[in-house]
Amino acid sequence: MARHPEATAEPASHLPPAHEPLPARSRRPSTTTLTAVNAVPTKTAVKSAPKAASWAYAEDFVGESEAAAEARAAAAPLGVTPIGRGGASALTFLASVLRAKAVVEIGTGSGVSGLALFAGMQPDGILTSVDIEADHQRVARKAFLSVGIPTQRFRLIAGAALNVLPRLSDGAYDLVFIDADKVEYPAYVEQGIRLLRTGGVLAVDNALRSDRVADPNDDDDEVLAIRDALGMVADDEQLRPLLLPVGDGLLVAVKV
Repeated sequence: MARHPEATAEPASHLPPAHEPLPARSRRPSTTTLTAVNAVPTKTAVKSAPKAASWAYAEDFVGESEAAAEARAAAAPLGVTPIGRGGASALTFLASVLRAKAVVEIGTGSGVSGLALFAGMQPDGILTSVDIEADHQRVARKAFLSVGIPTQRFRLIAGAALNVLPRLSDGAYDLVFIDADKVEYPAYVEQGIRLLRTGGVLAVDNALRSDRVADPNDDDDEVLAIRDALGMVADDEQLRPLLLPVGDGLLVAVKV
């Protein structure tokens, strides 16, 4: 305006010494799955992926409100790409399950993700949303007010996220959602982990980046940063991660 497996295994010869951290640009979340105790790790076959029609069906399974559709349409003139419909539904689901009252959003956009979060938050929940562009937040504010969300329930902070986030309290938030400058994703993840309470959830959009993250030959700076963010979450023992293939990829992790 998305970086974060525990029960995975790799051959011991491929692992670095326990005292030696993985290089920042080489960390990758494991894609192996154990089919039985002590079984040889096997990768998921690409051909088992759902067909495009099934993916689209899943994306649209939960309907989108008129306000969300309008906010989505308002994103194009701003030059931003909002979270997909499937990802937005996932945010509502997560906020509802968490009974979230305190949420941080990094990347306000046109308000699509904010509306999704509000739809699942508690009636007195407060959203703190940070975006470097004040114009984006004016559009989002209009979207929030259009569905009757009172101004005391949202704090729209215009500024660079890495200047704003350090001023927010440790362990005070139920949910942190990231959808901003991809190159800064590792730093956002670091801040997000700090901000979450135990049991809180980190959610990172664009975790698959239009199929580019899975392409080992793609070394674009944004793709590398997203891979680093994914590795940070996967390697952090305080997190239990899950990478969801909804929208452009949504990485979620609970802080334990």
